[in-house]
Amino acid sequence: MRNVLVVEDNKTISDLLEIHLKDLECKVTKIEDGLVALDKALNEQFDLIVLDIMLPSLDGIEICKEIRKENNYTPILMLTSKSEEIDKVIGLEMGADDYLTKPFSIREFIARVKAIFRRVSALAQEKTNSGLLSFNGLIIEPNKRKVTINNKVVKLTAKEFDLLFLLASNPGKIYSREQLLNIIWGYQYQGYDHTVNSHINRLRGKLEDDLSQPKYIITSWGVGYKFNDNEIIVNEYEK
Repeated sequence: MRNVLVVEDNKTISDLLEIHLKDLECKVTKIEDGLVALDKALNEQFDLIVLDIMLPSLDGIEICKEIRKENNYTPILMLTSKSEEIDKVIGLEMGADDYLTKPFSIREFIARVKAIFRRVSALAQEKTNSGLLSFNGLIIEPNKRKVTINNKVVKLTAKEFDLLFLLASNPGKIYSREQLLNIIWGYQYQGYDHTVNSHINRLRGKLEDDLSQPKYIITSWGVGYKFNDNEIIVNEYEK
């Protein structure tokens, strides 16, 4: 049974979400206050956090930011009454996994929740089956979500790690921005290419010595991105 935290100050909505999450065999904890929710999220383990943006005490954007700051990779589905593009972008940049704008249909909500669970399960299985990845100084430890370059730890956000792991697991394979959105964020529509671009740029900033000549993540102009297949890969399965 999956454990879900619903942070929503509208009781009618939270009760409705609870009913349908229980139909998915989830245990549901409901909280209306932002500060209380943050404390709960940081001190208990959840499989999903459904997070409204407009909340008493502390808004959902700040809650998401604080959760990710603690290297907590629990999937976050954000809800909001706002529809402006900037709110969606901020939510994604802070590390949200998906985004729904009110009013939304319950069918759409269930579909998003199921999609998040599928992605988490698939990524977890891929990491379990993968050993340590080594690329000429860059070492990725999937099970620990740890990255080092020349023995120095590189601090990555959840999405930055997932992007790097996906690309490094398939060196030479070119992924379009749309494919990366679908695999990492779950978005299957256009309009969020800038989210991929900004994450790639930040990732490069943490990995590369010379941004004008990236060593690891290569741009395939007009197509997308790939991990440099000229780097020798060693796959050492952990015992």
